[in-house]
Amino acid sequence: MADRVLVSGVSGYIGQHCAAELLNRGFEVVGTVRSLAKVETTRSAIAAAAPVDRFTCVEADLLSDSDSDSGWAEALHGCGSVMHVASPFILAAPKDDNALIAPAVDGTRRVIKAAQDANVRRMVLTSSTFAMIAGRGTGRFGPETWSDTDARIGTYAKSKTLAERAAWAETVGSAMELVVINPGAVYGPALGAQVDSESMSLMTNLIGGRIPMLPDIAMGMVDVRDVARLHAEALTSPAAAGHRFIAATAEPVSMMHFATVLRDAGYAKVPSRKAPNAALRVMSMFDRQTRGMVPFLGQKASFDNQATFAILDWKPTPIETSIVEMAASITG
Repeated sequence: MADRVLVSGVSGYIGQHCAAELLNRGFEVVGTVRSLAKVETTRSAIAAAAPVDRFTCVEADLLSDSDSDSGWAEALHGCGSVMHVASPFILAAPKDDNALIAPAVDGTRRVIKAAQDANVRRMVLTSSTFAMIAGRGTGRFGPETWSDTDARIGTYAKSKTLAERAAWAETVGSAMELVVINPGAVYGPALGAQVDSESMSLMTNLIGGRIPMLPDIAMGMVDVRDVARLHAEALTSPAAAGHRFIAATAEPVSMMHFATVLRDAGYAKVPSRKAPNAALRVMSMFDRQTRGMVPFLGQKASFDNQATFAILDWKPTPIETSIVEMAASITG
C-alpha cells in the first residue's frame, strides 16, 4: 500500500509525465481528474511512455463543496504519498482573480486535509518560481525567497504564492511531510495531443506565426521530464522533507534565445523582432494575455538551484533540447 501514490491533475501536461515516471519506477498510481470523460485520453497518453496496468483514475474536484469531498477520500484510500500537481496555469489576467486563486489555495487546503485524514506520510506539491520572484525585480533568488503579494504581480503568481504558503501553514506540526518543487517555465514534449497547457499554447502560436514580436521576458526554464523526475525523487529522498526545490536554469533564458533555437531548427514563422515594452503596456489595457506578461517585462531573475542538484541528483536536460522536441511533438 505504501507504494500507491495519488497524482492530482493527472490529465495535465505535468501530471501525465509525473504519472508515467512513477509507473516506470514500479509505483501504483491513482490519478484524479475533474471529469471521468478525460480518463481514456489520459490513459492512452501515459501508455505511450509507461505501463498502465497499475494506473487508475478517480473523479475529484478541487472546488467541490464541503459535502462532496468523497472523491478525495476514495482517491487517497491506501495511498502512502501524494503528488499535488493540479492547479491552473493561465498567465493571462482573468476577469475574476478567484478563478485562479480559489482552486489554487482552497484546493490545496482540501487535498492536504484529505491526505492528513488518510495518514499519508509525504506530499510533494507543485509550486512555481513565480512564488519566489514576483514583485522582487531583477536579482538572484533561492529557496528562502518569497514573492511580494502586496505588489502588482499578476493573478497567477499571486495564486501560486498563496497556495504554497497555505500548504506550509497547513502542515506545520503535521505527521505528514511536505516537499515543494518550484519549476520555472516548463517545456518539452507533451505525452498527449489534448493537453491544456500555457507553454504548449505559446509554442503552438510561435511556430504557427501567430506571435508577431517577442516580449522582453527572460525566465528560468526546465524540461517537463525533469520536473517529473524531480517530483519522484522528492517523494523518495529522506533528505528532501521540509524543503523547497528550484527546478529551473540558474540563469534566465530570453524569449529571443528561445525563438532563435526554433528558427535554427527550421521553424521559419517564428519572429525575430522584440516588441517595445511601452507598446505592450498599452496593449495590456485591452488584452488580458499581455496584461499577464507586464509584471515580468525587462526583469532578469537568476536562481540558486544547488540544493536541487545536491539532494535530488538533478541531471538537467538542455533547454534547447526541450524547445526543439516540444515543437516537434506539436508538428508531428
